[in-house]
Amino acid sequence: MVSNRLLALAAGVVATFGLSAAASAQNTNITGAGASFPAPLYQKWGEATKAATGIQLNYQSIGSGAGQTQIRNRTVDFGASDSPMKAEDLEQHKLLQFPAVMGSVVPIVNLPGIENHKLRLTGEIVADIYLGKITKWNDPRIAELNRDVSLPSFAIAPVYRADSSGTTYVWVSYLSAVSETFNKDVGVGNSVRWSTGTGARGNEGVAGTVRNVRGAIGYVEHAYAAQNNLTTTQLRNKAGNFVSATAENFQAAAANADWSAPNFAASLVDTHGANSWPIVTPTFILLPKNPQDAGKAQAVMKFFDWAYRDGDAIATGLDYIPLPEQVEGAVRAAWSSITVDGKAVWPAR
Repeated sequence: MVSNRLLALAAGVVATFGLSAAASAQNTNITGAGASFPAPLYQKWGEATKAATGIQLNYQSIGSGAGQTQIRNRTVDFGASDSPMKAEDLEQHKLLQFPAVMGSVVPIVNLPGIENHKLRLTGEIVADIYLGKITKWNDPRIAELNRDVSLPSFAIAPVYRADSSGTTYVWVSYLSAVSETFNKDVGVGNSVRWSTGTGARGNEGVAGTVRNVRGAIGYVEHAYAAQNNLTTTQLRNKAGNFVSATAENFQAAAANADWSAPNFAASLVDTHGANSWPIVTPTFILLPKNPQDAGKAQAVMKFFDWAYRDGDAIATGLDYIPLPEQVEGAVRAAWSSITVDGKAVWPAR
């Protein structure tokens, strides 16, 4: 007969094993890589979800193009991209694409003595700067828009992303929308052949270069401008109004998004609206529809489910724009298409 002491010891071992297994299930590491645009937000969400759910995020800010490559190669649990993938590429690589949040791209300048939101620019002027047609800050076209600003005479130093970048995709999509010449000479893509300027890697690299080069102009996600105290400009929007890079104007543009596009690939570039900021975009997550590890796939979805339910305050605090509730609901429904052995990893709810 087994003694009571041995029974108690066995029960303790079983209990300890059970607790260990539960802890292991609750503490899951997930890896993601891609867009630098949402990286500040993913880092904050990661800190919060680790405490709330036990899911620990390791996110590599390496650019949208590299993120797409890594998820195609299945070297990460999810990819992140500011530019939507083509439908045929999603199908070929068995990927589900869904938006995580919306953000804004803003021009940043290094012009000593000129206050934030003071300088006025148009998309056409910015396009000509990046085409090398406008080379001085006191060019007559810029001066005409800024009669109350003392413009310096020194050279304009354009800065662009040197890596394959969804932020670049959004930026050149806007410049191509407002300038036929830019569309013809440079075009749209994650990586383009620039007419002039200096390259830097990541939103971080562009922000740092502009901060250090007098006369520089670049483009970054707004969080990088705010965190680095960089000077942003006004832009003329589709309604013909000059608007500043503010949360209210980002939200005005987001309100005009059309989410009926396939694969959630809504465009918010140069939207209508009196107060709309002209360069707002969703940023996307790429998740395998046929994951090798059901637990990791489920943890990724739990991470973004938490972000949708409880991450809005963090997002708005960094000047990102949360998704509408109906879009979040549609995303959760789309998650049911991710299966392992014919069973949905995230059943429809």
